[in-house]
Amino acid sequence: MELVPRLDAEEIRGLFAPPPWGDEVPPSAFCMTNCQEWDKFRNIDMDKEANIITTLNSSSLKKKGHDNAEKIAVLNAWHRVDCRTREALRRNFLSELIGGYEDCIRAFIKESGDGDGDVLVLKVQDSFHRLLLHGVCEFYNLVSITVTESKDSEALKMTKIRKKKRVSPYLPNITLSHFLKMSKEGIW
Repeated sequence: MELVPRLDAEEIRGLFAPPPWGDEVPPSAFCMTNCQEWDKFRNIDMDKEANIITTLNSSSLKKKGHDNAEKIAVLNAWHRVDCRTREALRRNFLSELIGGYEDCIRAFIKESGDGDGDVLVLKVQDSFHRLLLHGVCEFYNLVSITVTESKDSEALKMTKIRKKKRVSPYLPNITLSHFLKMSKEGIW
């Protein structure tokens, strides 16, 4: 009594004659190119090869170190943002609005010197938009306060933004809107 069905000749040949010994292997792409070009590659001096590999590894480590430092800076900035504001930024991602706020804030940080007296005033009436603005300010390590001013029996909301004392704001190369796009796409 047999437990396994009989194999035909092709199946047996496949079991006992794998490609390195039995069937002919199709030619590789290396074989089909100009052999003189590959001879330079195959016959390189071992010292030159070691130098090339060391150079490539060191340059990639420098890049990785820079990228990792930038990612850590952005993640630290993201963790400064209040958890409820982070949730609002993630859920209702208004890239154009956040990008506009970022442009204003980044320009404010670049143009204002080390003086503590510099204040950026933005008039944002919608409460949700103000919440997003405060989140952007927290991301860039700035102080933002919303005050109400009465003018002709009309209440105007103004958000005053200034630098923190003794802390210089850091402008990461990766903006908040770019970070949110990347995290929404699953890249981050």
